[in-house]
Amino acid sequence: MADRRPAGRRRPSGAGKRGKGGETGLLLWLFGAALVFLLLRAALPFLQRNWPWFVAAAVAALVLATAVAVARARAMAERERRWFRENSELERVDRLTGTEFERLTAELLRRDGFRHVRLLGGAGDRGVDLTAIGPGGRRFAFQCKRYTGSVGAPQVRDFLGALAHAFAGHTGVLVTSGRLTRPALTEASQGGLILVERERLAAWLGGEALLPGRTARGD
Repeated sequence: MADRRPAGRRRPSGAGKRGKGGETGLLLWLFGAALVFLLLRAALPFLQRNWPWFVAAAVAALVLATAVAVARARAMAERERRWFRENSELERVDRLTGTEFERLTAELLRRDGFRHVRLLGGAGDRGVDLTAIGPGGRRFAFQCKRYTGSVGAPQVRDFLGALAHAFAGHTGVLVTSGRLTRPALTEASQGGLILVERERLAAWLGGEALLPGRTARGD
């Protein structure tokens, strides 16, 4: 016959282990804190006697880190300028990738005095490859098409849609190494786009400023 006596309440499995683990962690934390305190207390007289040396070492390390950062920034800027010069011809542009063409356009904008030039190209660019603020404070959004053929009306409509929604308030500029079809030109004209087709791109690469009435800044 089975034993019908009520069973005693059982302690949840692992409760004792968790309690012991928490106590062990607290003891380790207290031991570490005490050890750090003792080390600082032992080192304090040494630091008080030699603090000028520590200050000098810290200053020297800061100066060295700053010099290295400045040197790296200058080297990167020089590489970017050299790359820009090497690709500032239409024949070179025709061999660039789409991403490189966006990069080249960004450098042309910086040369012309545009500020806050941002590369947005990629899967989440929302139809715009670059944004920038012109010398007069005007906001621009750029679509870059490194085409050997023609840009059609659907691409222009997509760009105009981006300007009407995600980039409202920006002046649209379409930059292409090719040319626009007649329907695309009609769409662009009705949408108020600034167009930089192949011939104008060649002039821009040669030093002519993007915006009328302004002179491109040389290196």
